[in-house]
Amino acid sequence: MSFTAQDVAKLREMTGAGMMDCKKALQQTEGNLEEAINFLRQKGIASAAKKAGNIAAEGLLGSAISADRKSAAIVEINSQTDFVAKNEQFQQFVKDVANTALTNKTTTIEALKKAKLASGKTVEETALELTATIGEKVDVRRVGYLETSGTIGNYVHPVGSKIGVIVALNNGANESHAADLAMHIAAINPAPEYINKTEIPAEIIAKEKEIESKKDDLAGKPPEIIDKIVGGRVDKLLATKVLLEQAFIKDQNQKVSAYLGTAVVEAFIRLNLGEGIEKKQEDYAAEVAAAMKV
Repeated sequence: MSFTAQDVAKLREMTGAGMMDCKKALQQTEGNLEEAINFLRQKGIASAAKKAGNIAAEGLLGSAISADRKSAAIVEINSQTDFVAKNEQFQQFVKDVANTALTNKTTTIEALKKAKLASGKTVEETALELTATIGEKVDVRRVGYLETSGTIGNYVHPVGSKIGVIVALNNGANESHAADLAMHIAAINPAPEYINKTEIPAEIIAKEKEIESKKDDLAGKPPEIIDKIVGGRVDKLLATKVLLEQAFIKDQNQKVSAYLGTAVVEAFIRLNLGEGIEKKQEDYAAEVAAAMKV
């Protein structure tokens, strides 16, 4: 079966594939448009599958919040390079996934990948297609969801979208509290690990006390003095990891607890892009050599 330039153009419009790829697809399928579409899909999926083992540690964080500010979701979607994070298709995908997570109240990555986007395709299917289109592995990695009867704050750092936070507050908290606290959690270093001191596990406290008690400057001091010094040091150290004990980022003269007043922090989720991913380090010569073997 023969085909025309119009057929090539139509196939390109239907699939978004390149002109030469469409021409090749029609040649391979003897001009059958339906089979050509399947051919391109198979080619794209095969291309994406090759990239499945690649390390994706760049990308974007995205968040979505409900109109009444009672619920919010945050997602991490990775790519192999930060260049792809500037791609409009990738950016739109991150927004769509965040909104889907919010709508579906998604708390697990497994559920998120199976969730359907407005296109009718699942998040996982769309990520695979995007991998084939962009040419880099796209990995839907993490999701967080919070809801409250109070108010939610969300923040994604505008430069690079590499740190994101959602936080739920109650007991008289207002939108300013929520927005400021989300920004604080994103900006403060060290990042908070606990909301208040009572959340710190006993084994963590014991371990820190053991470390401090063995420091050289305490050698020879009476046990009761050592206990007092160690207790003070551990309290000070662990307080830096407790949200309510931290100096408020907008006013270093007061703690977060003082800024919030009667408002209560119920929960927060903080994502740092690529956190925990071991990045593969290769020099340019090695990449060229690897490509020559393909």
